[in-house]
Amino acid sequence: MTRGKRTQAAELEVRLLREGIVESIHHVQAVVCDNRGRVLSVAGNAETATFVRSALKPFQALGVTTTGTLERYDLTDRDLAIICSSHKAAIAQVRQVFNILWRADIDPSALQCPTPAGKRSPLEYNCSGKHAGMLAVCQQRRWALNSYLQRNHPVQQLILTKVAEMLRMPAEEFICAHDDCGAPTYFMQLGQMAALYAQLASGSSLDLERIVRAMTYHPTLIAGEGEFDTEIMRLTQGELVSKAGAEGVQCIGRVGEGMGLAIKAIDGSKRAKHAVAIHLLKQMGWISPSAAETLAESFMEFGKFKRLEVLGELSLL
Repeated sequence: MTRGKRTQAAELEVRLLREGIVESIHHVQAVVCDNRGRVLSVAGNAETATFVRSALKPFQALGVTTTGTLERYDLTDRDLAIICSSHKAAIAQVRQVFNILWRADIDPSALQCPTPAGKRSPLEYNCSGKHAGMLAVCQQRRWALNSYLQRNHPVQQLILTKVAEMLRMPAEEFICAHDDCGAPTYFMQLGQMAALYAQLASGSSLDLERIVRAMTYHPTLIAGEGEFDTEIMRLTQGELVSKAGAEGVQCIGRVGEGMGLAIKAIDGSKRAKHAVAIHLLKQMGWISPSAAETLAESFMEFGKFKRLEVLGELSLL
């Protein structure tokens, strides 16, 4: 991220109103960057750091797109979409994960993500597509399958190298921890996340362009019916690429424009990040008023008595 004269401004406030009376308040920060890493606008602090969590998945998918793994196992854009997903274990989603493993001749028992409570297989875990993609790369490269989640494993080093190259910083400077699924995740500034999504959406790389196409052509695989990422990509018909991360992280790229938005609800609130995303996308003209209204009905209104409102705006730098 390129540092400007100022990288912070007033943060956003999300209020839950019950019949017009404030019941709860969330504080949210957001940053917009271009694909050169320049901070264009901010609410809060562009240098606020947090774990990127599942918003990293489109970039973890570079392990598959840059190694010939897609071609080696005849994987499709549907397979690439499920690799980028945080799915809900719908039958079609689980079958797509299985398809990757079947084509790469990998037994599902090789998956090291957890088995969700009440489920029968790690195939049903929301990150299983990402894990299947990592295993497919290992199979194609003849790397060990049983240690693919270790930070020093070649597949994890490959992914880290790709992300470090995009952010133009040394790989050894990244702070790493394990995500809930067992895979490495990284501690990043919001400006860095926004810069990654600006590059993802810029169309400057064939690998990134294919990832965007897979996500936007198959939005139902990315999350699921009624989920934010699925609904926003469906509504905008390829104009936005969107991926959630846990603990209040949301990242969105404006396809073809080379701009990225990163959001962090400080208390980890899911509803707050969705409300801010809708508010800012409408403010910036990235979605139409009708799309904003449709999204608000699903993600900002809760029955007859409760709704969310967002106070504040992005400040231009």
